[in-house]
Amino acid sequence: MVRLPPALQPRRVVFPHPDLVVFVDLGLTLFTGTCNAGHRSVISGQPRSPGTSISRRTCVADPKSQLEVERKYDADRDFTLPDLSGLPGVASVSEPRTHVLIANYFDTCDHRLAARGITLRRRRGGADAGWHLKIPVAPDSKNELRASLGRPQVVPAKLARLVAVHVRGAQLRPVAVLETERTVILLRDAGGRLLAEVADDTVTGRLIDSEGAEQPGATVWREIEIELGPAGTPELLRAAGERLQQAGARPASGPAKLGRVLEPVMAVPFGEHRRALPDLPAGSAGAAVIGYLAKQVDAVISYDPKARLAEFDAVHKMRVAVRRIRSALRSYAPLLDPVRIAPLEPELRWLAEVLGEVRDLEVLRMRFTDRLERPYGLHPAASQSWLEALSKREKSAYRRMNTTLTQPRYFALLDALDALVADPPLSERAFRPAVAELPRLVTRQWRRLTRKYEAIATAKDPEEARHDARKAAKRARYAAELAAAALRELKPQAADGARPAKGKGKKRKASRRAAAEPARSPAELAEIAAQTAAHAKRLQEVLGGYQDGVIAMQHLRAAAAERSTTPAEAFVLGVLYGIERCEALESLSRVEATWEQTAPPAF
Repeated sequence: MVRLPPALQPRRVVFPHPDLVVFVDLGLTLFTGTCNAGHRSVISGQPRSPGTSISRRTCVADPKSQLEVERKYDADRDFTLPDLSGLPGVASVSEPRTHVLIANYFDTCDHRLAARGITLRRRRGGADAGWHLKIPVAPDSKNELRASLGRPQVVPAKLARLVAVHVRGAQLRPVAVLETERTVILLRDAGGRLLAEVADDTVTGRLIDSEGAEQPGATVWREIEIELGPAGTPELLRAAGERLQQAGARPASGPAKLGRVLEPVMAVPFGEHRRALPDLPAGSAGAAVIGYLAKQVDAVISYDPKARLAEFDAVHKMRVAVRRIRSALRSYAPLLDPVRIAPLEPELRWLAEVLGEVRDLEVLRMRFTDRLERPYGLHPAASQSWLEALSKREKSAYRRMNTTLTQPRYFALLDALDALVADPPLSERAFRPAVAELPRLVTRQWRRLTRKYEAIATAKDPEEARHDARKAAKRARYAAELAAAALRELKPQAADGARPAKGKGKKRKASRRAAAEPARSPAELAEIAAQTAAHAKRLQEVLGGYQDGVIAMQHLRAAAAERSTTPAEAFVLGVLYGIERCEALESLSRVEATWEQTAPPAF
């Protein structure tokens, strides 16, 4: 029998509202019979995952954006554009129209954006004059975001913030100007929908110096660009490209016009920036940990602009990357110099809190919206003031996050993380073989988890103890996932490439015993680490399911305390409270069984 914690103890008067007693009681009574029905949605009875939501957020205004899918081809001056009729799906080919486009491109003095394949320009002429920011998302694909023309030398703030993670406070200035004579042909289907736009461009590009003056000399070339429209298909893109090549065009030498102009002055070719990892011994524990940290730092940078735009799940993924960095620095601390690592901890915690404010509100809104959209027959009012208030708080949190992510403190943390990967503060132990050190440190985290879980039974505050156990499970999971990924990629011949440990006394005897036992391969060790991660994840999720329910109940109770709550809304709040209570109890009832089904790592 599960003993109810204080947060879940039955109370007749939960909401301080004169009309709420019966509604709350009804809400709890309606769902009493389903509390132990397995992990299913109490509303619909269908299997579900904790926190699942079918709603996407659009609550933060952002620049107009679109996904641009295109291919480019070089052409000689005497190239003749072939007949494009008869291509897959094409029913009509428009008459050509010619425009003159003048675009000023902005970047830092060391071309940080261009090195990453990002272009930021202010273009005059044509149908889409204005500021354009293009961020690559895949080969032949870019996310294009636009803003109005505004002032010639001032990058719109809503675009500047999307590249702040790369610019980090440096000045954005004009670096090149391109003048393009463009002839456009539109390809449409039988219904008149736009399939593709074919642009025949003659381009003249010039560099701009640090004083804003155009430099002498110009780069001139001709290229053909095929951009898919809303109704276009990859098949059409391929077929059009083949027809152009049959007529004498060639695949473009670069992905962007700007790359041709900047090529003489760029230290890194356009779009080819890659993080340089330090030269560490293959198969060493340090190489494994630093490689993992590099991926997480890259994830933070990658999700930064997506989080600013409030893209679905972006804040969550950015926050997870920050948490994984913190966890790795703690779990694998024996491999690192504590003096150099110590300043990172409070800054990473600060960033996690900034992202956490947004994510926690986002989860609550999605959670409640999901429940209200399920067909459980209560027909709530179209407008729920308490949910609207939650959405407003979320919008405010997003605005605060966007402001914070443009502060020098954030840029300094990014620089520190780059330095951590480029010049890692490794201890002597980091040069030992990963096949020996990673399993030891994963086992160490599992022992810590065991202590935290066993402390729940005697804790003065079981709620806090459960929360600590959940965090310990998460750290053990992340540590095991790091080890599993690193060991899986480790080649057998590299496993012994690092320096072996030098031991004394008991450590030396342990090494002799280990040498006498048949050594497990990296693949076998990786499988054990993966199993350990799976065990820790299951415990983390069941504890998390309980905690999420308690947090949701607290929010519902606070919402009901507002004077603006109507009786109709109070009824909905009471029902939701009952659902959350049942699911929290159901999660709590599974904690002990979940722990009993886990097993310590058998390295």
